[in-house]
Amino acid sequence: MAKNKFWKTEYSITLLVLFAVIMLFMPMSIQNKTQALYISRWNERYNRLDYMFSVINTHISDDIIKSYKEAKTSAQKEKFLLALIKPYLRIDTEKNPPKRYKPRYMNNAKVYKGQTYYFDEFYFAEKNSIIGIKDVKKVHPNDPIFLLMFDINGLLPPNRWGKDIFGVNIYDDGKIDAFGSDLPMEKLKQDCSLEGTGLSCSYYYKIGGGFDE
Repeated sequence: MAKNKFWKTEYSITLLVLFAVIMLFMPMSIQNKTQALYISRWNERYNRLDYMFSVINTHISDDIIKSYKEAKTSAQKEKFLLALIKPYLRIDTEKNPPKRYKPRYMNNAKVYKGQTYYFDEFYFAEKNSIIGIKDVKKVHPNDPIFLLMFDINGLLPPNRWGKDIFGVNIYDDGKIDAFGSDLPMEKLKQDCSLEGTGLSCSYYYKIGGGFDE
């Protein structure tokens, strides 16, 4: 009888330990699966963007190029790009995301107005995603002329760069590349971590980088 009681106690303790282990690792497992889904969606979106701009470049006319050159302010240039990509990405210009929508860096730091990756305007697009468009001043020949931001998850959290937010540079020849494409692997891994901004995850994940670093 005492032996059976001891066995039952030991069995109960074993079950409790197993339950504790499962509960310990379950949140991490869910987070990893969710992040893997975001990365998959981002890679899919990037491939579509690359194809989209190749199509635009093929069919772009002298009138469209002239319209861009006639745009003087950043707002006018952003509206030009918005009109160009709107039908491809099903962008809704009638309703904007609420003002409470404020993306942060992966390390949870705020993105302040005036910083390179601060976007003034956001738009809803296909599959409830959010897009940001920003004209940037070209200083060097290889600098981009626009930045595009994509929140794969839309208004839903986490709204963090490198988590559910990614971005691309657009150049004056119509080519694109993901944020971080100019960085060496060591810098990519450093930035695409909980201590970094997460901006470079856009390129790091594209080349097969892991999401658990």
